[in-house]
This record gives sequence, C-alpha cells and structure tokens, in this order.
Amino acid sequence: MPRSRTIRSGGRSGPARAAALFPLVLFAAALALAAGAATARAQELNFGIISTESSQNLRTMWDPFLDDMRKATGLDIKAFFATDYAGIIEGMRFNKVQLAWYGNKAAMEAVDRAEGEVFMQTLAADGSAGYYSHIIANVSSPLTSIEDMFKAAKTLNFGNGDPNSTSGFLVPGYYVFAVNGVDPKTAFKRTVTSNHESNALSVANGQVDVATCNSEALDRLAITSPDRRKLIKIIWTSPLIPSDPLVRRKDMPQETKKKIDDFLLAYGQGGDEREAGILKGLQWRGFRTSDDDQLLPIRQLELFKEKKALEDRGDLNDRQKERATAIDAELKALEARMAGLARN
Repeated sequence: MPRSRTIRSGGRSGPARAAALFPLVLFAAALALAAGAATARAQELNFGIISTESSQNLRTMWDPFLDDMRKATGLDIKAFFATDYAGIIEGMRFNKVQLAWYGNKAAMEAVDRAEGEVFMQTLAADGSAGYYSHIIANVSSPLTSIEDMFKAAKTLNFGNGDPNSTSGFLVPGYYVFAVNGVDPKTAFKRTVTSNHESNALSVANGQVDVATCNSEALDRLAITSPDRRKLIKIIWTSPLIPSDPLVRRKDMPQETKKKIDDFLLAYGQGGDEREAGILKGLQWRGFRTSDDDQLLPIRQLELFKEKKALEDRGDLNDRQKERATAIDAELKALEARMAGLARN
C-alpha cells in the first residue's frame, strides 16, 4: 500500500497531466493527418489521353466522362495530355500516368516497357469490332490510289502519323510501304509527322498532298469541321484494326482496379441517355474486358515489318541473320498462341 500511494502521489493529475499529454495528442493527430494525406495521394490517378488532335478538343470530349468516373469511383482522376504518344507512354513508365487510352501499338509499348497491362477494350459507336487506317488526299487531287501516289511521290508532300500510332504509322507503314518496298522517309518530296486531326486538316487545306489518318478521326472531323471533311477523299483503306485498348499500371491496387472496372463496364449500359451521349462524343458505345492478347496481331505486324526490312537488305551479317531467325521463331510462337485463342 505505501508503495502504491507513493506512485499515485508522485504521478500527475488534473491540469498537470493534461498538459503533459498534450504533445502526445498533437503527435498522434499529426500521424493521423499524415496517414490521411497518404491515403488521399494514393487515390489520385492520372488518366493519359493520346494526342489524336488538339488538347482543347480532347478535353472537351473527355472532361464529362472523367467527371462521371470521379463521382462514381470516389477517385481523384485527372486528365493527362502530352504532345505525342511517347509522352503518355513515358508518363506511365515513371508512374506519372496510372491508366490511359492508347492505340494498339502505343499500348504494346506501354505493356513492354512501362509496367502496363491491357484491361479493357472500347466498343465502337456503330457496334463494329474496330476501325480503319486510311491514306487520304484532297478531293481536287488527281490521285485515286496508292499506285498513283507512288508514281508521283517525288513531287508530293506526305503527312505521316505519330511513330507510336497504330493507324497513323504502323499499319500504313507495313501494308502501304513495307510490302511495296518503299521508304516513306525518302520516297516523297517532303515528309512531316503529326496527329490524325492535323494530317486531315493539312490535306483539306492543301498543305500536304497525301497523309495517313483513320476512320474515327474522319468521322470526328465530319462533326467538328464538316466543310473540311468534304475536301478529303480516301485513296486507301486498311484491314480492320482492333478497337483501342485501355491500359493501367500493373501495380495499381486491386481495390482501385475493381472500382474502375465496375464503372467502365456499367457506363452507358443502363439506358442513361446522358451517359450514352458522352460515349457517342468519344465515338464509343461502351467497354468490354480485354487483356494483353489483344495486342498479338499488332506484334505480328511489327515482326512482319522488321522481317521485310531485313529481307530487303539482301546480304546480312551474322547478327542480322540471327535476328531474322529469331523473328521466325517469334512469329511461329505468335501464330500458335493466336490459333490456340481462336480454338477457345
């Protein structure tokens, strides 16, 4: 008992005890605030949007959709624009972008070197499974085919697409140029590089003679600048290109992934006319789940293009021969993978 009384009498009580505890309370509160701030930061996501046209036009199209995503998921989602596709890919690589809308080729780059994974695929507004790459010319041009274009190439100014664009660069790069043994960098009088909108407007305004573009961009131009769309004709159309994928970083928390998946799969599917209108502005009907296998045809196309370039060189050194053999093996593996998916 005496010992117990000594402890009590030696302890602090009342105001003195409260004063002693006050710094501890402040410290605990600071920790709680720090934890809350960390949680808030973890909920911030940058949504990368590839540069198919001006950032202002893209922002007009995307802001209503991203606003709805913020409200439905509780995540602080911000639009992330860059001047070219590489800026979005690098943003994802350094975790400045956590999810993004890409074309298939840019998605392949994001998956291969930016910790990305395909998780969703857009559904076209008309229900089609994809879209098309085009070579376009002014309606007043005598050019009616790529054969005409090749014959007159040395007198023509050509507008190529972003090097990471599927429809603006990869697809025409193979189907138009590689298979015909033509190098677009040297075949024309002058070659410039830009996005789909700029290429289309440059053709309409007579600033370039021919250019790459795609069906979605031309449909969009028919809405935003119908007078300019009427000045453009198509002289080449590609095989169907798979609809665009959405890609996210693999290290995104599972809870966050689920929130985004649930939002995307439900968006515009419940008869909500407003949501359907926002999707229509993006030229989509909705989304469906997907994965990295969506990129297999694009990988095949890239390898075909590389193989064609090696074959056109003629005599190969040992290193080039090894690469050609490796390409054949990679193509064989891709064909087997695609055949297995087709059976399933």
